[in-house]
Amino acid sequence: MGIHMIHPRLLQQKVRVAVIGAGGTGSQVLNGLVRLHLALLAFGHPGGLDVTLWDDDQVSEANVGRQSFFPGDVGAYKAPTLINRINLGFNLDWSSQVERLTTDEQLHCEIVVGCVDNRKARSAILSSAQRGRVIYWLDCGNRLDDSQVILGEVDPNRARQSNLTRLPHAADLFPNLINASLDAEDGVPSCSLADALEKQSLFINSTTALHACNILSQLFRHGQIANHGSFVNLKTGRTAPLMVDEEAWKRFGYGVSKSRKKKKEK
Repeated sequence: MGIHMIHPRLLQQKVRVAVIGAGGTGSQVLNGLVRLHLALLAFGHPGGLDVTLWDDDQVSEANVGRQSFFPGDVGAYKAPTLINRINLGFNLDWSSQVERLTTDEQLHCEIVVGCVDNRKARSAILSSAQRGRVIYWLDCGNRLDDSQVILGEVDPNRARQSNLTRLPHAADLFPNLINASLDAEDGVPSCSLADALEKQSLFINSTTALHACNILSQLFRHGQIANHGSFVNLKTGRTAPLMVDEEAWKRFGYGVSKSRKKKKEK
């Protein structure tokens, strides 16, 4: 097993974070990022976090109760509703984008947190992150009772220059996650909270967000992590970490390139 060291730049300046998706997981992640921002400043970080929330959707009645919205929010756009509330409560100047991220975009941030529910959106996140030379992609995904959270490096340059092993991202370990042709055809939104809970259990989103924000918290607090992901199943009560370990990655079909191995041997 190994250790992943944080990119030094993230400890030297304000860290730009893009959260893609303001739904069940994204709205919970935003709440966690506020707490992380305050903790970073308390520990002497020079700028904390600067967050931009992306979502083109409006709040529906089905969102109230499972996402971070109130009855009075119904009909309003999700991203600015959440950001305005955070800014007012904590005197911040975080921003929102009322639009859907596409493959033509170029993300200008150090960390992108994906809180989306389909492969097409994940593909857009990865493409936009690569184009913008984003450092980390933190992917959050869940089904009815289980979820996965994976932190990976998008830009391989640092690993090449420093002779380090790049932290694989979600699409490295699970290539089908960005295969849009595998997306389900039924994209009809839930018309009630009860209907929504048939598709996702009540606390799976908040649990996923907690694990995602905890990985970032550990990375910033200690400057390193020994695991870069989690697999959670609320029905069985089991949680398994994804270790920073080449042997663990091989079990997912991902292997370090031969050229990288030769350099390490030297």
